Amino acid sequence: MPDSDPTAANESAPEAAESESSEQVAEQESAPEAPAPEAAAPEGSEQVAEQESAPEAAAPDSSEQVAEQESAPAEPAPARRQRAPRTRRAAAAVEEIPEGAGAPPAPRLLGTYREEIIPAMMSEFGYSNTMRVPRLQKITLNIGLGEALTNGRAMEAATRDLATISGQKPIITRARKSIANFKLREGNPIGTAVTLRGARMYHFLDRLVNTALPRIRDFRGISRRGFDGRGNFSIGIREQIIFPEIDYNQIDRIRGLQVTINTTASNDAEGIRLLEMFGMPFVRQD
Repeated sequence: MPDSDPTAANESAPEAAESESSEQVAEQESAPEAPAPEAAAPEGSEQVAEQESAPEAAAPDSSEQVAEQESAPAEPAPARRQRAPRTRRAAAAVEEIPEGAGAPPAPRLLGTYREEIIPAMMSEFGYSNTMRVPRLQKITLNIGLGEALTNGRAMEAATRDLATISGQKPIITRARKSIANFKLREGNPIGTAVTLRGARMYHFLDRLVNTALPRIRDFRGISRRGFDGRGNFSIGIREQIIFPEIDYNQIDRIRGLQVTINTTASNDAEGIRLLEMFGMPFVRQD
């Protein structure tokens, strides 16, 4: 058997490979073309169209809901919560009365002023308007405590007595400047005071005139020299025990206090006449 030529075998190998590759290319060209991915496009477009049409379908429902909400009766708005008063005077004006407790009695002297004093003073002084008739503005109670510099409990006891007498919490007054001779430094507590207005003012004046002053020992009337020339009257009380609210067994010592009655009178004559009609027991003039 003749030997095969290796050179011829090597030359024929590339030709065989080229023929195989050409056959594969021909098969690929003759094979039917695969469907393009564009076939999936119609499904996507249909979904987009459905999504676009969905809001249009929901629009009538939303319009019906809006019409129902408009036709439904409006609910009442919740009541606003009242704010707490910022000032002490406003707090006293809106002070709530506890449940089960009756309303405080109306001031007796206030009714007397409106029904009796105003007509009498208009005819006596010739006022053309009721607003010109003098009236009470405020009553101030004051206790000076020089002993508070050495006795710390004196301020507490005096504040308690003044609160019992007036029915209102007093304030502590402090020194405005330093005085070396009195061993006083600026800001030291030296007294207590309380200011009464409104119904409490009339209630206190009623108790002072009809209950407290008659209990003073050897009482012969109040001097008229306590007026300042502008219708304001000041009176000094030597003992706080003349007020029936003070228990003699619970006080530490006898203390005095000063009572100042401020009015709208323009002179002392009007102020004296106003307090006389309220029942102030002045000394008789001969």
